[in-house]
Amino acid sequence: MKLVTFDDGLVGDLRGDRVVELDVPSMREYFERGEVPRATGRELALEDVRLRAPIVPKKFFHTAGNFREHEDESKNVDWSHEIAPWIVFFQNVDAIVGPDDPVIYPEHLTEELDYELELAVVIRKAGKWFSPEEAVDYIGGYVIFNDITARDIQRREMRSGVFSFCKAIDTFCPLGPWIVTPDEIPNPHDLAMELRVNGEARQVSHSKNMSVTIPEILSHYSALAYSAGDVVSTGTVSGVAGFSDDPASLYLKPGDVMEAEIERIGVLRNPVVSWQEAHGEPPPERVRW
Repeated sequence: MKLVTFDDGLVGDLRGDRVVELDVPSMREYFERGEVPRATGRELALEDVRLRAPIVPKKFFHTAGNFREHEDESKNVDWSHEIAPWIVFFQNVDAIVGPDDPVIYPEHLTEELDYELELAVVIRKAGKWFSPEEAVDYIGGYVIFNDITARDIQRREMRSGVFSFCKAIDTFCPLGPWIVTPDEIPNPHDLAMELRVNGEARQVSHSKNMSVTIPEILSHYSALAYSAGDVVSTGTVSGVAGFSDDPASLYLKPGDVMEAEIERIGVLRNPVVSWQEAHGEPPPERVRW
């Protein structure tokens, strides 16, 4: 199944180019119920609905350092800190936006806006303290995540050994376009991954390049306890602007369009817009973080 949230928060099952509405008030409750709700009988063309972020979880677990290729490329620019395996932190769920929603460039906060393509997992049911072998039973689906990052803020935050603000700014969490259930992705470690900016490929990799498996990640974080519908990212791949030979030419700017694509899931598209365009007024005075 491809599960979508659309219009004013309705939940549906995407079948080809048709959306079959399901009788459940939210995607979170879809997973909390633990059963597939009945169809309402209402069916719409995909082109006639507005897709939203497929889910807003209680907790959004970030993974960093899982794709060691990302650590390797950081050495090209003498990045300020080691990208160690098993870095975990939480995302601000209020920053989540859906397909085709704009990412707002906060010019008063950052001059180095970057992209990070990631495969994310939606947790099917509540649980904690489970093994990698048991983890498969907790996978409710897969979704594309674009981990927007303000690199200049990130470098300053990492002086204290942690980072959060740089990734948690409003609209910095594009998620979508839908949740694909595990029956359609029998092997999540066999998926091509690509992120494009204005049609130009920037990140090209494969989920087989993870240093640990998804069941190992889910088991490792299960000590923190999951709720049904929580989201767990699996880390980004190589090719980010900030670790390139010429980052200034590749950082995002208003007018850019990002397309994050993962095989068997789809394409998550988001434009970048200026603060002025989004809010109808100039950005606040410059703030240094």
